[in-house]
Amino acid sequence: MEKPFENNNEDQESIKSINGLFKDWFTDYASYVILERAVPALEDGLKPVHRRILHSMKEMDDGRYHKVANIIGNTMKYHPHGDASIGDALVHIGQKDLLIDPQGNWGNIYTGDRAAAPRYIEARLTPFALDTLFNSKITNWLSSYDGRGKEPEILPAKYPILLYHGVEGIAVGLSTKVLPHNFNELIDASIAVLRNRSFKLYPDFVTGGSADFSNYNDGLKGGKVRVRAKIEQLDKKTLKISEIPYSTTTGSVIDSVLKANDKGKIKIRKVEDNTAAEVEIIIHLQNNISPDQTIDALYAFTDCEMNLSVYCCVIHDDQPKFIGVSDILKYTTQNTVELLQKELQIKLNESKEAWHFSSLEKIFIENRVYLRIEECETWEEIISEIHLGLKPFITHLEREVTDEDVTRLTEIRIKRISKFDAFKADTLIKKIEDTIEELQHYLDNIIDYTVDFFKTIKKKYGTGRERKTEIANFGNIVAARVAIANEKLYVNREEGFAGTGLKKDEYVCDCSDIDDIIIFRKDGTMSVFRVEEKKFIGKNILYIAIFKKNNIRKIYNVIYTDGATRNTYMKRFYVKSITRDKEYKITSDNPKSKLLYFTANPNGEAEKVSIALNLQAQTRKLKFDIDFAELTVKGRTSKGNLVSKFPVKSVKLKETGISTLDPIKVWLDETIMRLNREGRGRLLGEFAAEDKIIEILDDGTYKLHSIDISTHFERNWLIIDKVDWNKPLTVVYYNPEKKKHYIKRFNPENSTKKVDYLPDENCVTETVSYDYRPIFKLNFKKKRGQELKDSEEINVEEFIAVKGLKAIGNQLSSYDVKDVETLSSLPYENPIEELNDTDNVEGDTPPTLFE
Repeated sequence: MEKPFENNNEDQESIKSINGLFKDWFTDYASYVILERAVPALEDGLKPVHRRILHSMKEMDDGRYHKVANIIGNTMKYHPHGDASIGDALVHIGQKDLLIDPQGNWGNIYTGDRAAAPRYIEARLTPFALDTLFNSKITNWLSSYDGRGKEPEILPAKYPILLYHGVEGIAVGLSTKVLPHNFNELIDASIAVLRNRSFKLYPDFVTGGSADFSNYNDGLKGGKVRVRAKIEQLDKKTLKISEIPYSTTTGSVIDSVLKANDKGKIKIRKVEDNTAAEVEIIIHLQNNISPDQTIDALYAFTDCEMNLSVYCCVIHDDQPKFIGVSDILKYTTQNTVELLQKELQIKLNESKEAWHFSSLEKIFIENRVYLRIEECETWEEIISEIHLGLKPFITHLEREVTDEDVTRLTEIRIKRISKFDAFKADTLIKKIEDTIEELQHYLDNIIDYTVDFFKTIKKKYGTGRERKTEIANFGNIVAARVAIANEKLYVNREEGFAGTGLKKDEYVCDCSDIDDIIIFRKDGTMSVFRVEEKKFIGKNILYIAIFKKNNIRKIYNVIYTDGATRNTYMKRFYVKSITRDKEYKITSDNPKSKLLYFTANPNGEAEKVSIALNLQAQTRKLKFDIDFAELTVKGRTSKGNLVSKFPVKSVKLKETGISTLDPIKVWLDETIMRLNREGRGRLLGEFAAEDKIIEILDDGTYKLHSIDISTHFERNWLIIDKVDWNKPLTVVYYNPEKKKHYIKRFNPENSTKKVDYLPDENCVTETVSYDYRPIFKLNFKKKRGQELKDSEEINVEEFIAVKGLKAIGNQLSSYDVKDVETLSSLPYENPIEELNDTDNVEGDTPPTLFE
């Protein structure tokens, strides 16, 4: 009897080393997931599950709808991973609306609602799929996983399905994300490839919206796309989202809006989801909330703007490869050329075979070769006699007559021989010859044939597939600028604390929880901190406010005494950007330096101050005035200009100042319809604080705007320009009741509300000009009984005087006006006007003076 745990040779021989097995097994598993499940093939753009579904549907195709449950069941013959994966993939293809024609509730791509159960919904292949995806004669077939059937290795796809559908897949250590593109644009790009022309491809999303493709990087790894919802302002208190970003649903967008509201980033009353066939999310704003700022805040803090990363990875030659969308399109286009070439060659060979046998059949019957086999007793004799009988007549055939050809001749029925018509036979042969000639022409001009193929596909299936996503360039939204002031900032100067939680202490201003605050202290130091509930910022606080990075128009005026020389200096500086929680000096570095005077001026105001010296100063002039406007604005570290070498007793404000900064140049970027100061787009002009922008709309209204960078302009604008209160606005409009055109001129009125410039709501704006001396060309309709007159030019300045806003104006012409063209305006020189004194602009804090 063996003892427990006793070693024996038999047990030793059964033990095997597992060193390296896990590595091999994991590599096999990873390769299987990458090649057979998660990543699409470059040739047809399909994952194996999609390919098997489409093959199964082709196998079942009879022109009628099939229950999805039946399609899933049939596909399980080829796909060994269960019905759930097949059903999900089938619905995914059906929602793309290209290869599968769905019937029933297939879910909602906008709301994210799932499709009904497979037993309730039906599907069939689309005509497009049948035209472009299948041809068993040029398909390489593989055995199914159980060996009972055949499945295609690759479908002969003659369209870049991968780029139209887009795809996402996560494998082992590898992933892919190809964004969907526009149907017609892919065809146009393929034609451009065939014609050796350049092209650009940008994604297009079924959910619409707008997208910035500046960093798309041709879909390669590292590329990014910014997508935005379409947000419209219905009125001052209501916003409407009618299109959502790709990869979101109405539910996720609404959840992000509510979350941003809970955090105080935006302020709304409620959200309504009216989405059905189209997206409609209504956002109701709270009172006194800017719709423009809220729109920017929605983009900054919610899923109304999303960043999509792209990394095009495909399977080619049984290996994963990273390749750009342009190269994918070039490959699929060349693949289409080769597939069409194979199809044509097969048709050509079949036509040649048809011509060969038709010619052989004619020879066999016309020359009564069949009579030679009457005396034959064996099959071999029959074959031999027919060969001998055909030999004198087959010199014009393109290939030799085989035994298979002769066998086919013997199978011709007597009835067909007796009714043989030589004329019909010649007609058939001529028709086949024409077909051969046509096919050979196509093969010789395969590029032109492929171009025609793409054009035909576009004509048959491209209607209604126009681009849905607007291509735009988004300006960067600074979150701190659009965040709602959802908090209040307080300060305790004695203890040196500041924050949003010190509600019993001194109120400073409203702020958001992502703002920074800037601190100036009486010892001449400065710091910037992030807004917190309670934070120690140091005692002897002289000034505290919200800090706006890169704001070079906010100027700080300072007078201080240098601790080393005892001289007194004055300087003006701005704070552009600094490191948070770090202390900076605004006086000299000597610890005995003393800050005498400080003001913060939001628009670069420069005041006058009175300087009083100590009585012991050895100078006759113990009191004098200085003007900060005479100083140049420099950096924070500059020493400044000398005020006095003698001790200063006091500094007092004598006269408030006006802005010394130049007017701001403002541009309108008409691509994104946003104002900017970086020189993008059309220069509107130089703007002082009181200047306005006029936006003239085609609905008979105009609006005035300040030069706020966050201003949103409506899509139906006609003119956007700087307001010149002396420049008249000229309007040509049509009155449908009187069936006449009228013209009026008036000066815009300064109003905070939208102003109607048409006399009646039924009137329609024809032409608007915001020039001093516009010239219009009137084109007339032809009318019976009226003297023929094609057109007329009018000088508006001479035609009508400038009147009030409510004036109806003058009738434009006694003829029936067809349309009005705006010609180049006459030159005008604006007279120089006396400059009025500019009103003083108050700063956001009174000057602070201490001795």
